[in-house]
Parts: sequence; structure tokens; C-alpha cells
Amino acid sequence: MVTDKEGYIHLVQYLTEHLGLFESSENVVVSGDTVMELFEEQLAAQIIMVCGQNPTLSFAERNTVIREVDAIVYDLEEILASVASHKATTEQTIFITEFSGLIKNLFDQEIAKMQ
Repeated sequence: MVTDKEGYIHLVQYLTEHLGLFESSENVVVSGDTVMELFEEQLAAQIIMVCGQNPTLSFAERNTVIREVDAIVYDLEEILASVASHKATTEQTIFITEFSGLIKNLFDQEIAKMQ
């Protein structure tokens, strides 16, 4: 659905270009959540929004969305393995929120094509 699209590849490249943001330990930690927990929370919120905005999605289509999110989380765990358990900083939280919104946009675009 989205993980095999060019837009997703660009988002992964965007994340890898900003890995320095996650490897820096000079920033002040303001979140009780780890980097990976924050990614998971933000993605879950975005996908709930996607499904809520598209009540006509079938059960199978919703399952496809969920499987895609699982694949995205797996990719994030691979990319962020060395920093996934670190507490998130303000800058990281902002980036994660933005990135999750971009993932939602990919789903929005693909769902619009289906209808």
C-alpha cells in the first residue's frame, strides 16, 4: 500500500538524513517516552485518524493499513536501533511528530486513489 511506494522511500531517506538529530546527546530530554515509544504513539494516533476519516474502508483494507504500519515500525526499529531506547528530546519529539504526519499523508494519498 505505502511501503512499496516512492514516497515512502523518500521518507526513509529523509529520516536517515536526520539521524544526527537522534545520535546527539547534548539536547535536553523533556519526554518520559523513548524515541521508539514516541514513534509508535504518534503513528498509532495518525492511523486512528486515517481510519476515522475513512469510515468506508473495509475490514480487509483496515487490516492492510495495520500491516503496513507494522512494517513501518519494523523499518524504524532497524534504522534507529542504536537510539530507540533513548529518551526523546524536544527536537526529536518535533521531528517524530512531523514524520508521523508525513506517513499519514502517504496513507491519505493511497486511500484516495482506492476510492
